[in-house]
Amino acid sequence: MSGMHRDRVETKQEIKKNEWHRHLCQLAATVFFNGYAKGFLSGKLYNGKGKYVCVPVLNCYSCPGALGACPIGALQAVAGGSRHSISFYILGSLMLVGTVIGRLACGFLCPFGFVQDILHKLPVPKVRIPQKADHLLRWIKYVLLLLLVLLLPALVADPFGQGTPWFCKYLCPAGTLEGGVFHMIANPQLRQMAGALFTWKVAVLALVLAGAVFIERFFCKYLCPLGAFYGLFNRFAFFRMQIDKHGCIDCGKCESVCPMNVKVREDINSAECIRCGRCKAACPAGAVRSSFQKNRAF
Repeated sequence: MSGMHRDRVETKQEIKKNEWHRHLCQLAATVFFNGYAKGFLSGKLYNGKGKYVCVPVLNCYSCPGALGACPIGALQAVAGGSRHSISFYILGSLMLVGTVIGRLACGFLCPFGFVQDILHKLPVPKVRIPQKADHLLRWIKYVLLLLLVLLLPALVADPFGQGTPWFCKYLCPAGTLEGGVFHMIANPQLRQMAGALFTWKVAVLALVLAGAVFIERFFCKYLCPLGAFYGLFNRFAFFRMQIDKHGCIDCGKCESVCPMNVKVREDINSAECIRCGRCKAACPAGAVRSSFQKNRAF
């Protein structure tokens, strides 16, 4: 076996090992965040004290097994009116997660991200969006964060501070998959009441899931407001990716395997990086690392 061929085999093995470890973390997080087994059997939501705590990822409050609240849903609900203290708590908890780990939560903990990862493994031809179009499309998630998650809920609220959850109500595919679809299947009365809004949300879900088959992490790249928020912290989060410019051999393998199409050698801590570790596993020179650190020096 030639040295070059051996390197390719070892690289594939490292990437495969990294992905197995990551998927196990995703599975464990999915089970942990949705561990209320009784809810799946009875169709009734968990209403214990855990629902006062936001999980660090998109995980619908209405999922029968959900043990915590979705931060995006909770933030919309209290963004306006008299409940500013609660909205500050939610924003503070999100900022804490972002400051400590950045978008690591997206890569290792998010159930909907896990679903997308599994779907993308289906053996069908993949699509790569042209760079200019891809760059423009990535701004959509920031518009959704600003408009549907922050501004509209804050401006359109009742006197009790209850904002309309615009993103959850009209768009969120994670909520439709984890909550809406299950309840429609389990509850005949709800099926009879389903109207145009539910049809719209199922169509959005179908589009996003189909997109994930052909475009890796489709929702995360273009539509996820939580990923947009965490991405703001990537460059100065305590957990960061690092690249040794002197050890880098410019082979480009790190960029070829990145699910978010990050230009690893130029901007390794891009707001798009989900800290999945695939670039680190693919690097034959061991020039890519990740760790908790206080400063930006390698």
